[in-house]
Amino acid sequence: MSSTRILRRVNAPRSRVYRALLDARAVQAWMVPDGMTSHVHAFDAREGGTFRISLTYDAPTDTGKTTAQTDTHHGRFVKLVPDEQVIEVVEFETENPAMRGEMTITFTLTDADGGTELLAVHDGVPSGVPPSDNELGWQMSLAKLAALVEAG
Repeated sequence: MSSTRILRRVNAPRSRVYRALLDARAVQAWMVPDGMTSHVHAFDAREGGTFRISLTYDAPTDTGKTTAQTDTHHGRFVKLVPDEQVIEVVEFETENPAMRGEMTITFTLTDADGGTELLAVHDGVPSGVPPSDNELGWQMSLAKLAALVEAG
């Protein structure tokens, strides 16, 4: 298991970034790497609330963790501190033992010169996910988050 840690400056207030972390439509738009399409099946944004999301590769030659082209994961919101922190526990829906296990995703927001410093930490990444691939996917997704909230 590995971890990914990304620090990103966002030119938007913490409250706007926090809302985008907990809004199903926003999550569907930003929490998806390039070359994939997202579908939010369920999303109950409260402590203890659950969610289920599928990411499907656009190219028919890419291989998913759940089905031939899809990565589906489910999870729950463990801790929500308004405008400061979101902690989620997620797990891929797969039979592949190298992709199984609970992962923890923590988003921490702090003020940074009129904007927000976003620290995203993804702990417990399964051994079947190359750390460089996980980091690249998160970099792409967080760039989309930044663009979304900076546009207002």
